[in-house]
Amino acid sequence: MRRKSLQAIYQSNLLFLFIYYSKNYLNLIMKAYLRIVPILIISILFFSCTKDEKTEQIVKSEVEQPNNVGPITLVIHGGAGTILKENMSPEKEKAYRDKLEEALQTGYKILEEGGTSMSAVVATIQVMEESPLFNSGVGAVYTHEGRNELDASVMDGNTGKAGAVAGVTTIKSPIRAALEVMNNSPHVMMAGSGAETFAEEQGLEMVDNSYFGTERRKKALEKVLEMEAEKTSDLLQYQNWKYGTVGAVALDKKGNIAAGTSTGGMTNKRYGRIGDSPIIGAGTFAENSSCGVSATGHGEYFIRNAVAYDIAARMKYLNISVGKSAKEVIQKKLVEKGGFGGVVCLDRAGNIAMEFNTAGMYRGYMKNGKAHVYIYKNPSIN
Repeated sequence: MRRKSLQAIYQSNLLFLFIYYSKNYLNLIMKAYLRIVPILIISILFFSCTKDEKTEQIVKSEVEQPNNVGPITLVIHGGAGTILKENMSPEKEKAYRDKLEEALQTGYKILEEGGTSMSAVVATIQVMEESPLFNSGVGAVYTHEGRNELDASVMDGNTGKAGAVAGVTTIKSPIRAALEVMNNSPHVMMAGSGAETFAEEQGLEMVDNSYFGTERRKKALEKVLEMEAEKTSDLLQYQNWKYGTVGAVALDKKGNIAAGTSTGGMTNKRYGRIGDSPIIGAGTFAENSSCGVSATGHGEYFIRNAVAYDIAARMKYLNISVGKSAKEVIQKKLVEKGGFGGVVCLDRAGNIAMEFNTAGMYRGYMKNGKAHVYIYKNPSIN
């Protein structure tokens, strides 16, 4: 009997201890729960809101992303050099202005009608190739041997494809030949007789080399040869003959950029010299994500410094405007290296740059249906 009583007391004590400690344990759990739950609720709400905000931003970005493609635009150049108003007769100045505007109107009409930027570039340059005013096609300068050797290139900013010809002497339109190289061959550049054979196979018009010659360019060569023989410093006066080239950059309705350049090269050039004009990245470059560029100037400097590509690369990697990029390359980098010339550039938003470090550059652009033509460095006399 006594043993049962002790056992009952022992069991009741155990029950008491269990209840006591269980109660304290539950209190601890409740306190912890009351502390943790609000934190969990706040965290869940915070991350939920953040996720919603991010989702909203992504959706907003996708839905409201602005269309940054600008209006159809065309920008051209007809060469840079020692172009001074005091050396230009009113009749000659008018002839240049009229031809530049004709080139602009020709290319812009193609863009207005929904044509591609490449079609506009080629047609624009062909107008200047057929004019004796410019150093490309008819009116090209003479080599040391007294003939005309022509270079040209094109690049499509949408596809990244390009075509070029160099040192050709019988292709009527070098810029058209460059287009055929791009469209109908696996190559980028063809030169000399091989390029001429290819052009003929593509059905392009071929001419005798005398087609390109003009009396003005012949006299220029004679003068340079005379000064060269006399070793006169007056050769510096003829830098304008070094820099003659024509080019164009266009932006079409689909937002695609194209660029092209055509030239007769440098007066008195020898040994099959090739300048920057047919070299992609030096004289011509186009890329939808950055800009299109056509250059004119002392080709060796443009080649060494990859001028056309450098302008596009600075835009892309330094995130600067086309105007700032062109200025940095032409007015700073090129000048520091001793190079002279200019560029016309155009980005996908329709922003243009016409930068040069010479006394003048035949240039112009057309946008919103209005053509603008310039020749001299000083805006007040343009």
